[in-house]
Amino acid sequence: MDLRKIKKLIDLLEESNLNEIEIKEGEESVRLSRSGPAAPAVQYLAPPMAAPAAAPAAAPMPMQSPVQAATGGAPKPSDLPAGHVVRAPMVGTFYASPSPDKPAFVTVGQQVKPGDTLGIIEAMKMFNPIEAEIGGTVIAIQCESGQPVEFDQPLFVIG
Repeated sequence: MDLRKIKKLIDLLEESNLNEIEIKEGEESVRLSRSGPAAPAVQYLAPPMAAPAAAPAAAPMPMQSPVQAATGGAPKPSDLPAGHVVRAPMVGTFYASPSPDKPAFVTVGQQVKPGDTLGIIEAMKMFNPIEAEIGGTVIAIQCESGQPVEFDQPLFVIG
């Protein structure tokens, strides 16, 4: 992506009320986010390339989001067990139980039917239930209670 385009995006972010802008062109992606009154942070992710024989010592590392840093990166589709994947419908904080002193809505190995509550996501002080879309057995739970989640992040696998 051209440096002039990135500078124009920074100007657009500074002139607007937006806190974050993400632009994708083909395999390239740029994310600008405002962390306060300071200058916006720029994240540029180059397209994947073949690994060089010897990487330079000062090679820049792509930045991770707080969620990726906390979880060691989002799970790849190949890392998920076979089954129906229930994904986060929004950005927020995932909770496995209705309150800290209550048991989790579901556990691995538990049978669920369509409409059963699997967990909740808090977004903007609203608690949104995550419901099973199909019936089956909970094969995997992909996030922990109290963990921030991103849109479309895998949460559960039902088989």
